[in-house]
This record gives sequence, structure tokens and C-alpha cells, in this order.
Amino acid sequence: MRNLVVISHPDPNSFTHAVASAVAEGISELDAAASVELADLAAEGFDPRETARDLAVHLQTATPADDVLTEQARIDRTDRLVLVYPVYWWSFPALLKGWIDRVFTNGWAYGSGGNGGRKRLGRLEVVLVAVAGADSGTYARHGYFGAMRTQIDHGVFDYCGARVVRHELLLESHGPDQQANLDAAFRLGRSLAQRRAA
Repeated sequence: MRNLVVISHPDPNSFTHAVASAVAEGISELDAAASVELADLAAEGFDPRETARDLAVHLQTATPADDVLTEQARIDRTDRLVLVYPVYWWSFPALLKGWIDRVFTNGWAYGSGGNGGRKRLGRLEVVLVAVAGADSGTYARHGYFGAMRTQIDHGVFDYCGARVVRHELLLESHGPDQQANLDAAFRLGRSLAQRRAA
């Protein structure tokens, strides 16, 4: 199985990067045949700002820019998309949101046709790994995780037909000992490899 792990964090030494590496290691350790491509959006300089051309692509009066076509080709080559990101204001950071805004275009990720023509990414599995600073009580008390799942799982990926097979929330990421979260990320990678084997 081909896995694309997309990382959205500007610091290559961040805990988010460590989590992404742990997920990738878990996949690779259990499934030697699996390919894992890491896409570090910040290091690669992806520009998340929507342009007039992006709007024209949405209106289907222009073709996507080269950087968007490159990202779409990456996703076309993969079976599973794994997004690893810090939670900013109970959602994606701007870099990842802009990547989705620009890459998941009308005509490629979804379409205007009725009766199933709208959802064009039905072959794609999606795994979301959100790295959060708050504790479980905060998320439960305010319903944040449920709201995130509605917005992201349903509002983005279901709209395109992609199947969210896991949505993990790694909590209290600012504590001094993050080994438990890294172990959870590694186990997640192993479970994804086992999912393929099953």
C-alpha cells in the first residue's frame, strides 16, 4: 500500500514531525512492502494562499497551477493519505487548510454532477492525526473533537468521497514526557499496516 504522510508544521524539530516519523516507522516496520512518502509542506515551500487562478479553477474556467498539479499527482499515486498537524483554533493550521483549499479542486476532488458524480476520491483512505495541547476534559466539556470531526471528516473528506478510517487526537502535547503519544503514533502506524494485511 502506498502511503502519503503530509506534515504541516514550520519547525522540522517539532513534536508534530516526531509524531509523523513515528507513524511512518510503524507502517514500515510491520509492512515491508508498503511505501511511505513524507511531504513536509513547510519545508517544501507550498504556498497556501488562494489566488485568482485558484478561484478560476473552482469556476472551471482555468487549469490548476503547476504546484497544485504536483500535489494532486502525489495523491493520485497514493492509496492512503495521512495528515499530521497541530490543532490551531480547533482545526487545521492555515498551511494545511490552504493546501486542501488549493489542491482539492472542483473537477478533481469533487464535481458538480449529481448521483455520485460529485465525489471523486472514493478510492482514497484518509487518516488524521491531530496533535493537541489541551487535555481530554477540555475537548469533552466543549465538544471540540466532535466539532472537528464534523468539519473535517464530513465537511472535507466525505464531500470528496474519501473514507476517513481513523481520526486520532494526541492530547497534552506540551508536557515534559511525550513518549506515550509517540508510542500511540507508532501503534497507529502498525495498525494501518495490519489493516492492509487484513
